[in-house]
Amino acid sequence: MAERKATVNRETLETQVTVKIDLDGSGKSQFDTGLPFLEHMLDQVARHGLIDLEIEAKGDLHIDGHHTAEDIGITLGQAFAQALGNKKGIYRYGHAYVPLDEALSRVVIDFSGRPGMEYGVSFPRASIGDFETDLFHEFFQGFVNHALVTLHIDSLCGVNSHHIAETIFKAFGRAVRMAIESDSRMGDQLPSTKGSL
Repeated sequence: MAERKATVNRETLETQVTVKIDLDGSGKSQFDTGLPFLEHMLDQVARHGLIDLEIEAKGDLHIDGHHTAEDIGITLGQAFAQALGNKKGIYRYGHAYVPLDEALSRVVIDFSGRPGMEYGVSFPRASIGDFETDLFHEFFQGFVNHALVTLHIDSLCGVNSHHIAETIFKAFGRAVRMAIESDSRMGDQLPSTKGSL
């Protein structure tokens, strides 16, 4: 199998983001984004997805974290799309349920080539530390739009906002891991009857 790695740089008037990704890594991560709670969540994606992930971001955090969180999602999505290439031989679909104490979340993903997101999540608090919980939606929407995936995220129960967020990101990492795994029975076929993803 060819190396599934990518480095993507995104620069706007609001942010400068660099993402390096190895989809066949061991779960190593390194972050410098100015958003420590988002970094904590992205570490869960790397570890549970067995993806090596490096992200550097400089953004207009003096305003708020919106542009930085969204643009990290966009750039990560672009890196996934580049690293996956033609998607031949992958499972394509992935899902995971992850609990943490009272919280339980479900994530289902399809590397479909069509961006779409259903986000059934509400948080008891507006912020976790200094990170606004609304920005999780912006991060995932940016990812979906640029990775070209269909993504369903549902928080099934939970009262602790940190626990809810952690179950979502762990489930996301595990669902991604399942979807991008090589399917030995598929060989180098495309997992679609349309002949295109």
